[in-house]
Amino acid sequence: MNLPKMALSVRDLHVSLAGQEVLHGIDMSFVAGRWTSIVGPNGAGKSTLLKALAGLLPVTGSIFLFDHELMSIDRKRRAQQLSWLGQNESASDDLRVWDVVMLGRMPHQDWLAAPSANDYSVVESALKATQAWDWRERSLSQLSGGERQRVLLGRAMAVQAKVMLMDEPLANLDPPHQVDWLEQVRCLTSQNTTVISVLHEVGMALHADDMAVMQAGRVVHQGACIDEDTHRAVETVFDKRIAVHSLNGQWVAVPKL
Repeated sequence: MNLPKMALSVRDLHVSLAGQEVLHGIDMSFVAGRWTSIVGPNGAGKSTLLKALAGLLPVTGSIFLFDHELMSIDRKRRAQQLSWLGQNESASDDLRVWDVVMLGRMPHQDWLAAPSANDYSVVESALKATQAWDWRERSLSQLSGGERQRVLLGRAMAVQAKVMLMDEPLANLDPPHQVDWLEQVRCLTSQNTTVISVLHEVGMALHADDMAVMQAGRVVHQGACIDEDTHRAVETVFDKRIAVHSLNGQWVAVPKL
């Protein structure tokens, strides 16, 4: 029996911020080529976990990227394999949309080298995939919050990393573009890209392959989104204020009054 390949794994992970431990001994793995959504109430440690997985926080414990200890991997190679889209990502308002997305190609370029024909092709594809192509000559200052978010998603996609970490990627996106994002994630996983996302919208998170449910700095459940145990775990951490049901063949989360 062949065991599934793990894209990311953590063992006994602890993170402290401002002298207070916020992640408590987490052990978990993410199967390569699948989409895992991370959900939980405010203060559960979701964003902290994602930042730790990205190598952006000091940790105790071990993080492995494709069986290699994360921080032992050369920084450039790590940036090629792992892309990051954080909450409230910033970029200079004076930058053109095209240049912002081209930043995603930097891990693949030599120091001070001009972009290659492949870089141009990848950036064009990312802009078109996020429906930002028509704004490529505009500056970020001319865009709405939702438009900026699509450009930053395009920058993350342009890295062509095998693992994508996204913290609240649906922020500022209207419902049609949230659906577009779902389609892009499915396209990425079909190409064996591993996607790990923190989502506030539980109903959208249920579209993932797998779900990690967090509470008080711990992962209390990890399993397939179609599993009843996953649904019960989600309901429990939200104090039974939501219920997970099947509607027209899809799982949805509805508030309970």
